[in-house]
Amino acid sequence: MTTRNTTVAAGSDRTRPDASTTPVPAPRRRTGRRLSLRARLRRDWQLLAMVAPGFVILLVFSYVPILGNVIAFQDYNPYLGDNPLQAFVNSNWIGFGQFQLLFEDPAFWDAFRNTLAITAFQLVFFFPLPIVLAIMLHNLLSSRLRGFIQTVVYLPHFFSWVLVVSFFVAMLGGAGLLAQTMREAGMQPWNIMTNPDTFIILVTAEAVWKDIGWGTIVFLAALSTIDQNLYEAAAADGAGRWRRLWHITLPGLRPVIVLLLILRLGDALSVGFEQFLLQRDAVGRQASEVLDTFVYHFSIATGNYGYGAAAGLFKAAIGLCLILAANRVAHMLGERGIYSRS
Repeated sequence: MTTRNTTVAAGSDRTRPDASTTPVPAPRRRTGRRLSLRARLRRDWQLLAMVAPGFVILLVFSYVPILGNVIAFQDYNPYLGDNPLQAFVNSNWIGFGQFQLLFEDPAFWDAFRNTLAITAFQLVFFFPLPIVLAIMLHNLLSSRLRGFIQTVVYLPHFFSWVLVVSFFVAMLGGAGLLAQTMREAGMQPWNIMTNPDTFIILVTAEAVWKDIGWGTIVFLAALSTIDQNLYEAAAADGAGRWRRLWHITLPGLRPVIVLLLILRLGDALSVGFEQFLLQRDAVGRQASEVLDTFVYHFSIATGNYGYGAAAGLFKAAIGLCLILAANRVAHMLGERGIYSRS
C-alpha cells in the first residue's frame, strides 16, 4: 500500500507541469466586426457637423488655391478670356521660363537675402522671449498680478500693423517723443525709423512688442501640464530654483519648443507683409524688400501673375524642405516632431 502511494505521488510529480516552463497563452485578438462607413457616420454625425464649416473654409481658402500654382508654368494673361478658366486655357505654356527670369532677377535675390536675414535674427532674438515670459508668469504667486500682466502683454496682438508702426513713429520718429526729449537736452536725435542699417532691429522690436504676449499662450499651457510633485520632490532633495528650471521646466517644454521651432522654420520665408510694406519708402527697397512685398510689387502691381506664382511656389518648396529637414533632425534627437512614422 505504501509502495503504491509512493508510486502515485512520484507519477503525479512527474506529470505536474512546471510553472516556470508553462508557456503564457497569447492574448486573444478581437473578433468584432469593423463598423461600416454608414454606421460610423450615423454614430459620429454630430462631431462631423461641427467640423464641417471649418473643413469647408480650409478647403476653399487653402487647398483649392493651390491649383492656381499651375500658372507659374504659363505666360498667364487674365485678359485672354471672359473668366479665369478661359484665360488659363488660352494662355501659353512656357515651362520653367518664369523661374529662369526669377532666378536672373537681382531684386529677387535681394528680397531672398533680406528674408533669410530677418528670419535668422528673429529666431535668435525673438523666438526665446515668449518662453522666458511664460516661465516668469508661471512663477508668479499672485494670480491677480499674473492676470494683469497677461492682459497688458496680450493686448498689442490685436492691434493692426498700421497702428503698431504709427505708435513706433510717434515714439521713435524724427518728430517723436524720444527725438524731442533729446533735442531739449541738447543732444542730436537718433535716426531710428529711417535708418536702413538698423531696420532689422526695428522690425524685430515691433514684432516683439506686438506678439510676445500672444506667443506665451502655448508655453503657459505646456507649463500647466508639468507635474507639480516633481518640483516638490526636487526641492526636498535640495535642488535650487535654477536646478529645477534646468531639469524639470525646460525638459517639460522641450516637445512644444521643438514643434513650434519646426513650424517656424517651415514659415521662414514669410516674415510679414504689412509691416514691411508700410516702412518700405522710409528705409528703401534694399533694406525692407522681402519675398511677400517682392511678389506684390513685381507681380500683382504689374499684372505679371505667373512671375509671382513662380516666386510663391519657390518659397513654398523651400519651406517644405525646411520642415522635412527639421523634423528629421528632431527624430534623430529623440523628439516626436510634427509627425512620426508608426
